[in-house]
Amino acid sequence: MLELKNLCFTIDKDGEPHNLVDDVSIKLPSNHFMAIVGPSGCGKTTLLRTIAGLNAESDGSIIWNGDDLAEVGDFEPQEIGYVPQFSIAYDELTVDESIETATKLRVKTRGFADLDNRIDRVLEVTGLAPLADRLVRVLSGGQKRRLGLAMELVSDPSLLLCDEVTSGLDPRSERDIMRLLHKLSRKDGRIIVSVTHSLAHLELYDSILVLHEGRVAYHGPPSQLTHYFSVEDTEEIYPRLSKQSSEVWQKSWLKHQEVYYKKIERYRKKKVDDGEIELPTLLSHTTDDVTTGEIDKQPSKEKESESDDILLETSQLEDGDEPKRKKRRKSNDDSQEIVKEEAEGLELPGLCSQFSTLLMRRFKIFGRDKGQILLQVAVLIVFPLLVIIFADQANISPPKFTELTGNVSESVNKMNEIASKRGQLGSALAGIVMFQIVLLSLMGSNNSAREIAGERPIWEKEKFGGVRPLAYLMSKVAFLSVLIVIQSVIMAIWVNTQWPFPGAEGMGFLTHCLLLIMVNASITFICLGVSAIMKTAEQASLLSIYIVGFQLPLSGAVLALPPWLGDITRPFISAYWSWSGSIKTMHDDQQQVIGAITKTPFNPLSACILVLLIHGLIGIAIAYIGTRKHRWDH
Repeated sequence: MLELKNLCFTIDKDGEPHNLVDDVSIKLPSNHFMAIVGPSGCGKTTLLRTIAGLNAESDGSIIWNGDDLAEVGDFEPQEIGYVPQFSIAYDELTVDESIETATKLRVKTRGFADLDNRIDRVLEVTGLAPLADRLVRVLSGGQKRRLGLAMELVSDPSLLLCDEVTSGLDPRSERDIMRLLHKLSRKDGRIIVSVTHSLAHLELYDSILVLHEGRVAYHGPPSQLTHYFSVEDTEEIYPRLSKQSSEVWQKSWLKHQEVYYKKIERYRKKKVDDGEIELPTLLSHTTDDVTTGEIDKQPSKEKESESDDILLETSQLEDGDEPKRKKRRKSNDDSQEIVKEEAEGLELPGLCSQFSTLLMRRFKIFGRDKGQILLQVAVLIVFPLLVIIFADQANISPPKFTELTGNVSESVNKMNEIASKRGQLGSALAGIVMFQIVLLSLMGSNNSAREIAGERPIWEKEKFGGVRPLAYLMSKVAFLSVLIVIQSVIMAIWVNTQWPFPGAEGMGFLTHCLLLIMVNASITFICLGVSAIMKTAEQASLLSIYIVGFQLPLSGAVLALPPWLGDITRPFISAYWSWSGSIKTMHDDQQQVIGAITKTPFNPLSACILVLLIHGLIGIAIAYIGTRKHRWDH
């Protein structure tokens, strides 16, 4: 049973508190299908999100099977399903793969047979079995809504919340979705709450909740809507609501709710007698009945009498009661056990299981994204070529000064010529190393700038369903690490064929390769952190471009910065530390010619590696904070 007691959700508006959900009190038994309707802006979706825990209630209580969620914690991930209006599946996956992934992330199955049976059952129930091998991108709007439902049903939720799941659909698709929801509400003791702006197919609901300015204007059988609002057609209800304030409608409802709740009770009893409801949990069940599980299929007259008393309780707090203001949120603390074993034995998969599922899905999506593959191949070919073009300028030995002999004028000219060549060589050496670093920084930005922000709605939905932020972040780090190593090693090897790195007996090249990997990783993970904290993918991409764009001018690698500016910026510039470490692995004469054209200091190799490591870890830490932060609305 789901019960709302004086539920409120308040925001600050122009410095004053404003209730988007205002004193809502209703009761819903199991096997119940309720619609939340009302004009635009009346608080339908806000109420649904408050029930789900996406909005922390400002006042009142949410009672689930006799437990106050403000006191005992949120719904378990398996208990609740939330179907948002937007698509929650990846276009590159098939219907079957989408449901399989959702199952692996939300349910700890007992072997492959259990997994296959659960997937097949969900496909059959939602009518998606014939479309199992079809890619999500080619599905119609109605089919995508069915897929969204299917991905929630994998955990057999007792409470299913649907937000405008028929919005934008053609009449036939809307009717099919509504019939499916009605059918689902008849099994497994499930409660389904559907937010809708449409007043079509109301006969399929067990009750209708009409909201007006966040307050309850009506909650009763659909057949009594027109009578209650004194209209001839349901389409006249919204204009009728606007003729009186929400406060007036709420007071009217409190006076008449007894009669309409009795009608709901009689309607449900008839459905049970007709065998339409498989698990008859009636409104007559008391809180203790639900909590202990001692529910009689045919309640006694004594229990029926008690149920009437429960139904007719007023929805207002008694004088002297202190309102509860405990906030609740979806908790995904990786340090705590977040799922208890349910009656059906359902548990969340472990951290490693979720990680492997997410990682395999990410590689599968990447492998099917032809545009991304072509971009990566182009970058791996073009970027090293850009470096090789300038390799000849740096592929010479540093000219050495000679003693002044013979004609003084000729000796001076010779020394000036040597100094000029050394300066050109120093610029070439410093530039070609920095060129590799900046291009790899661009690769790093491209790798991760949209990695989290671009799939924010899907991640928020999966986090709501019990996916651990740590598992999600680990999958991103592992996937990106593969790209980082491939990109950096190919860059180093290809460039080295035309410009052998002037280090000591091969170790210089290997160290340079390591520094290229580390600068790519540091930028990749910093941009991953940006992607995790930005509201949109566009914002994340723009900020990531700025981060890479400032690497060259603020590194001081080619043109030394003023000492005060260099001291301030260098600790934050990954490109500088990779460049400085690479220079330190060169021979002394190469370091000297580079030192002649820039006053930027060369730091010890160990310090460069340590700083790059710290940069990468900071980026990962920011990404972890961002993945845990609730950004459902973005």
